[in-house]
Amino acid sequence: MRCRCLLWVVLLVGCAPAAGAPEPVEEEAAAALLESWEYCSRTAVSLGVTLVEDTPYTSPMAPSTGGMVFSAEDDARGREPWVSTGAPGAGTRLLKDVFPGVGGSEPHGFTRVGAKVFFAANDPVAGRELFVSDGTPEGTVRVKDIWPGEVGSYPNALFEYQGLLYFTAGDPAHGRELWRSDGTAAGTVLVEDLVPGVEDSSPDQLTRGGDGALYFVVSVRGLITRLMRLGVGPTAVEVMSVPSELGFQFPLMPVGRKLFFVRSLEHHGAVGLMMTEAGAPPVTLGTFARVGELAAVGARLVFSAAAHMEEENLELWRSDGTAAGTVLVEDVRAGNVGSNPQNFAVLADTLFFAADDGTHGVELWDSDGTAARTRIFGDLELGPGGSFPQALTVVEDHLFFSADVRGRGQEPWVSNGFRVGTVPLTELAPGPRGSSPRSFRRSGWSVFFSAEDATGVRRLFALPFRPGGRCLVPEQ
Repeated sequence: MRCRCLLWVVLLVGCAPAAGAPEPVEEEAAAALLESWEYCSRTAVSLGVTLVEDTPYTSPMAPSTGGMVFSAEDDARGREPWVSTGAPGAGTRLLKDVFPGVGGSEPHGFTRVGAKVFFAANDPVAGRELFVSDGTPEGTVRVKDIWPGEVGSYPNALFEYQGLLYFTAGDPAHGRELWRSDGTAAGTVLVEDLVPGVEDSSPDQLTRGGDGALYFVVSVRGLITRLMRLGVGPTAVEVMSVPSELGFQFPLMPVGRKLFFVRSLEHHGAVGLMMTEAGAPPVTLGTFARVGELAAVGARLVFSAAAHMEEENLELWRSDGTAAGTVLVEDVRAGNVGSNPQNFAVLADTLFFAADDGTHGVELWDSDGTAARTRIFGDLELGPGGSFPQALTVVEDHLFFSADVRGRGQEPWVSNGFRVGTVPLTELAPGPRGSSPRSFRRSGWSVFFSAEDATGVRRLFALPFRPGGRCLVPEQ
């Protein structure tokens, strides 16, 4: 294990955008995806609204051609869909008052498919149904009344697959089953009644495998949980089934043509790391007391786990899809406590994560899945205190995260993957309290995220972030 200290570099990368420069449309930014990116300022701007973040497992916003679409709440209209170009004022506005009145439509599950964003929302006539938006008021419409009348089909598990939206919804004839939509009523159809009749299968954890198939889990009468595979024939095929009281641990993780997953075992509360390749019968790669986060790093799975009977000793492991190739990467913290790797994010072929080696506290580490390249990336809070990196998120070729440094609190940071290119952004809540930023996501030429301002109110912020060399955009 090698330890290297981080050199703080406070020079700006890029230049400030020209005053009054036009906001780019999403297509302009998408055309530059193969270029390097840079942030034009270290100071994010408050957009003046509060982003609604209901769950840590789904994105609270998604980009469209009209800007970032998200849910915000105000006293007059409740929770409704909003849109922002990254500019405050007129650039951040109510998208549509879907359910007039203070109750709001409670939009949720924002999912991008092509240039549009799908979400579920309450409709005053049709109940909770599927909506689609291009980022304009007139282009924000209910897709279909799947469960006719005011009951609502309650769409969830929204997922983009092969240019369509796949999701779970209920109707009176089939119960909760798998549907797909192209954004039109005619193109919104039941995929398959996996448990025939009104019984629900409730598909969940939709995942695109490296083999091109769609994987997901279903429940059969609350007794059996099945891992399914769709995409190579007209119907979904079972890959594996387990008793529901054991079940699968989420998420499912594709690595190349392999799909890794974790299932509970019947003895001693242990879990098994499993792998299926292109839908073949799954094989057990190892038995563990616990498995934490998983990530695809190059052609390998890298994951945190505690060996069987060592529940507190979480360390970094890797697997090539064979039992012999499922091994400990490095015992970062010797003994029975473990370094507890967590908050995984993959930039290029490098895993960034937070871990505690017992000397530096919880700090930022990186690894390519080998012991030689598993090391502390930066001791941001010198000494044993630790900076507790959180919300690690890769946006294009940069890593955004929060870190707690003495005197600043938990504030936003950004890195280009190199130690000398890892810098703090301007404090959003000056002083030791911190702003606790999270939910980083790009739309157009801005990185959006939520954070607490100096008054302690959580707001939506935007940081100018553009393809290399385009921070100075001439006014048009």
